[in-house]
Amino acid sequence: MVAIGAAVLAGPATGLAQQPQPDPQPGSGVTVQLNDDTAYDLGLVNKYVHGESNVALAQCPGEGLKAPKSTTFSSPVLTVGKYDYGPLIGVPANVSAEVELKKGTAPGSYPLTVNCNGKSYTATFSVPARQVSAVPSGGARAGDGSMAS
Repeated sequence: MVAIGAAVLAGPATGLAQQPQPDPQPGSGVTVQLNDDTAYDLGLVNKYVHGESNVALAQCPGEGLKAPKSTTFSSPVLTVGKYDYGPLIGVPANVSAEVELKKGTAPGSYPLTVNCNGKSYTATFSVPARQVSAVPSGGARAGDGSMAS
């Protein structure tokens, strides 16, 4: 009985969720994406997350492990901030930049483009609708004692 249990535990791991990969750029070796999945949060790749830090990421061949300093991101609905040119641990990228959604952007799908070595590569990311942040008047509030008897 113990040997069977050990064989089952030692077997291959199946049914585990596969993390999505960044948009492929056929034949280029270049990738571009918005955000990256973490061990705690899956489903972040190419999705804007309201109220959180969002990061544009790209893998751009350059000088050793670093992307060329001429590498830039652009999007019609994102403001691009601080760049970091260098490899990231656990993320297929060697350039990243902080991004913020421009005010008034409607939910939908939008392009994120990286200019790498004079060529443009684009991924599509989604902007979800904002979640309601206010509790309706008279609604129960967790932890405030309103439901106590």
